[in-house]
Amino acid sequence: MMQCDWKTFSTDSETYTLETFETAVGDEFEAMIFKENEQIPSYIWTVNFVIIVKRSSKVLTDIYFEKIPRNPVCD
Repeated sequence: MMQCDWKTFSTDSETYTLETFETAVGDEFEAMIFKENEQIPSYIWTVNFVIIVKRSSKVLTDIYFEKIPRNPVCD
C-alpha cells in the first residue's frame, strides 16, 4: 500500500519517526510503500533517492537503508 504521509515504524532497536528518518538519510521524505501484512516499509521515496529498506537479519527486526539516486546524470 502506497502512503504519501509518514507512518512511524519500529525495529527491535529503533523507532523511526519522520525526523529520525530524514536525519539518518539526509533527505526529505515523499512517500513509502508497505507490502501486505508488513509493519516496515519496503521502499521509501525522498526528494533525491529511492531507498530500499533491507533486513540485516532473519531473526531480528533490524534494517538498513540502501540509497539509489532518483535522477542519475549520465554523461
